[in-house]
Amino acid sequence: MRDLGKLEDLPQEYRDALTEQNLVPLWPSLRGVMPPHKPSPRTQATVWRYANIKPLLIEAGELTPIEKAERRVLVLANPGHTLEKMQASSAIYLGMQLLLPGEWAPAHRHTPNAIRMIVEGEGAYTTVEGEKCPMSRGDLILTPTGMWHEHGHDGTDPVIWLDVLDLPIVYYIEASYHEESGKQELTKNSDGSKYRFGGVVPTPMFDRSNKPYAMYRYPWADVRQTLVTMGEDFPEMDFLQVTYINPETGLDAENILGFYAMMVRPGQQVSLPVRSPAMVFHMIEGSSEITISEQSFQLIKADTCCAPGYTPVQIKNTSSTDPCFIFIADETPLHKKLGVFENRSK
Repeated sequence: MRDLGKLEDLPQEYRDALTEQNLVPLWPSLRGVMPPHKPSPRTQATVWRYANIKPLLIEAGELTPIEKAERRVLVLANPGHTLEKMQASSAIYLGMQLLLPGEWAPAHRHTPNAIRMIVEGEGAYTTVEGEKCPMSRGDLILTPTGMWHEHGHDGTDPVIWLDVLDLPIVYYIEASYHEESGKQELTKNSDGSKYRFGGVVPTPMFDRSNKPYAMYRYPWADVRQTLVTMGEDFPEMDFLQVTYINPETGLDAENILGFYAMMVRPGQQVSLPVRSPAMVFHMIEGSSEITISEQSFQLIKADTCCAPGYTPVQIKNTSSTDPCFIFIADETPLHKKLGVFENRSK
């Protein structure tokens, strides 16, 4: 590969003239923005341990009332992007959110897409466009772009969930903003029954739904049972994984980030394909060792870690008796829309 000219090779007078006209020579920076063969990611393999996060989150509940926080969140920031940028990867934001009994986080809507992965507690709910979605551990709840949503808590113990947003990419393109509202009028409760079975969708009078998002809540009980049944029906299958989709379209549940659940059998190790998108792993049940390139992290229930793209990842269930269940978020839909998605294992 040829060496290119450096900025300091240019006369200072010439460089000053460029600066005066808001011009920058490309060739000194070309290898940095388009490195050879694979990107140079800022995203670092990083782990966030729930045992360390929870006490600080509970303390935040004591220090800051919900009225002063609106959303009481501790951001899981990747040091490779610097902490002040509040992002886990180039397109993924992670936050651990706390709602205490009796609290209500007022309705708002925003341009970034968001999901909630429930970590701990019962009795809370998210209302999305008037549809009340109960929160139970492992449930996935969508709050897509532009949709009104609020959080409330009728239970007795703190409820904590993991927020996953495409905020970094929406902020980068200067499209991030929010609007506030009062309490939503409740239209119905979400039980998911009409979309409970994957092969059928409601078609009253032969009409399919034209809603951009057919369902907002994906109960963990159903997802878990699907994975367990797959394992029983296909004992030879090494890779037990499901994708959260829009049941009306068959496409990803949201437009920018992809969401999946995986079951790893007792003692089993699986190697993920080396792909272009960054990934986030969150332990719903069990324990595992996740090796990202040459770094290994021991994860137990509710721990979270992040892997950069173009990086080999291995997951080993560290229990010899029980399966482990992992929630995954990644940037695949964005990469495919941009035409840059790669699977280098094929």
